[in-house]
Amino acid sequence: MAQGLIRRADVDSVRERSRLDEVVSEHVTLRTAGIGSMKGLCPFHDEKTPSFNVRPQLGHWHCFGCGEGGDVISFVQKINHLSFVEAVEMLAARYGVQLQYEDAGEGRGERPDFGTRRRLLDAHAIAEEYYREQLGTPAAEVGRRFLTERGFDQDAAAHFGVGFAPEGWESLTGVLRGRGFTEAELTASGLVSQGQRGVYDRFRGRLVWPIRDITGNTIGFGARKLLESDKGPKYLNTPETAIYHKSSVLYGLDIARKEISSQHRVVVVEGYTDVMAAHLAGVTTAVASCGTAFGPEHVKIVRRVMGDSNPSAGLRLSTDGRGLAGEVIFTFDGDAAGQKAALRAFEEDQRFVAQTYVAVEASGMDPCDLRIQQGDQAVRELIETRRPLFEFAIRTAISQVDLDTVEGQVTALRMAAPVVARIRDRAMRPEYARRLSGWLGMDEGTVLRAVHDAARSEGRSAQRTEPPRDSPESSSAQPAADGEATAIPAARLADVVSPRDPVGQVETQSLAVMLQAPQLLVTEQVGSLPDDAFHVPALQGVWDVMLAAGTLLDAVEGQLHAARYLEQVLEIAGETVRPLIVEIANLDLPARDEEGLAKLAGSLLDRLSELSITREYSVLKQRLQRTDPADAERHQEIMARLAQVQGRRRALRALED
Repeated sequence: MAQGLIRRADVDSVRERSRLDEVVSEHVTLRTAGIGSMKGLCPFHDEKTPSFNVRPQLGHWHCFGCGEGGDVISFVQKINHLSFVEAVEMLAARYGVQLQYEDAGEGRGERPDFGTRRRLLDAHAIAEEYYREQLGTPAAEVGRRFLTERGFDQDAAAHFGVGFAPEGWESLTGVLRGRGFTEAELTASGLVSQGQRGVYDRFRGRLVWPIRDITGNTIGFGARKLLESDKGPKYLNTPETAIYHKSSVLYGLDIARKEISSQHRVVVVEGYTDVMAAHLAGVTTAVASCGTAFGPEHVKIVRRVMGDSNPSAGLRLSTDGRGLAGEVIFTFDGDAAGQKAALRAFEEDQRFVAQTYVAVEASGMDPCDLRIQQGDQAVRELIETRRPLFEFAIRTAISQVDLDTVEGQVTALRMAAPVVARIRDRAMRPEYARRLSGWLGMDEGTVLRAVHDAARSEGRSAQRTEPPRDSPESSSAQPAADGEATAIPAARLADVVSPRDPVGQVETQSLAVMLQAPQLLVTEQVGSLPDDAFHVPALQGVWDVMLAAGTLLDAVEGQLHAARYLEQVLEIAGETVRPLIVEIANLDLPARDEEGLAKLAGSLLDRLSELSITREYSVLKQRLQRTDPADAERHQEIMARLAQVQGRRRALRALED
């Protein structure tokens, strides 16, 4: 979605005011699990033993089972399948934070300020309620008959929020004016049109479907013509507004998102009634684009909800190892327009990791007509008899020529070979090339060479035209674009520190107390730690980030809250080390109360210092052994440093005693 960036200060306010334990408790039963820690069953993977930890004072959560973690914004993002901006807006509305948006830069639309957005959403909520009430009036008989003829009863209409827009020119306009909306607000909402005499209702004498964002807010409407006197198009949608962008909205996603997430399957149909028919038939993952072709922004949304991995990061296998996880199934009419839409979908398929399919009814019926004529089972069977999108795209390409002639076969090969060459999974290309040879009636070797040549040509073209990698769609307040993946896997604590490694455990717990409760530490202890205080490389990486933040002593001395210090550390951490920092910040420590934690912290840092001194002493001893005795100056220098290290060790032990 094109949008401005939320001001950094406003994002910080949302984090500070949001109650992490309160938000998480709506989805997870939390119980106290030590000092400043709560625990429950992870909502992101199946488990019987609680491994999901929440630290309200730090504003962070982490699951030691699946490795997920983050702050309150990331939790809302993941649990509701939202973008960063959408999650911030949801929390801002809940905790009363006023948001302001900055210029997103050239080529991006501006997002309205929070107050304006709220007014537009309120106007749509009122409009939806009004339209739904009107569906029960005598004037809406034609609308009710339309629904009944298509197998939709009153309950179905209510479930999808279907309403009726009266024929009057100012029916809704009058209602909104009576609720205090100005003419400028009405115009901005897209609910009215502008005429020579002022504004008037955009939708008149039509059935209307509310179009909602993923959170359930109504942001627009789709309206179907019912009356012969209506000279407008068959379907009329809300125009582009500050809150409605048709290229990034999917009808029915608010209802389907949970099923899409759990089934890892989405069914893309072509219209509002098709979505209704599919859901009522038991295909509860159906969605539809709104007045535009299924495009890149829709792909981003679906991938986010499905949990689809980044294609550039490699293919993700299903849990049973039998194939790719997830399915995207497109349904199209069997006419030429439907075939064209399917080929466009093939181009978008390359953005998915999930397997993509096409389901086309033999006689060309859409899901709504199919349900009317043959019932719910027929709709379910249509989806289950899907064909791979690759096959459909190839067969569509070669169906346009006469394969009974040599010229036709060669032409078909030239048309189909690039389609096979564009299949993302290279392991599948040879098999489809062999199938293509059978469909064309040509030698297998000839077809394989044609596909190979097309792939080479495609590769050269991509090298010439490939743009530079997009920078993150963000200022420091926004994360990377949806679906971005890192080439290097993020570190997990269990992978870098063995439970049987006593040194690693001391180092891990030392970092944990510094991240979780820096205010309980002593300035001299922390300040005396060297830059290379850690033996485990990954933990040294965490320490490097903490030092780079430059404010650890401020947190120790109480000048900076622990939660804010952790935010600063995470802000500058790279993608590979950030999950490890979050995991350590949520680690349980063996202390019953704050006094016990303070004693543990002092003991850990003393031990960490001693280990660091011991390593330094050992390195100096080895260096001394390698030094030529004839080099008196070098020998004396190392001896002096050994004496200093010994003195630091004695001083440390005296403090411990």
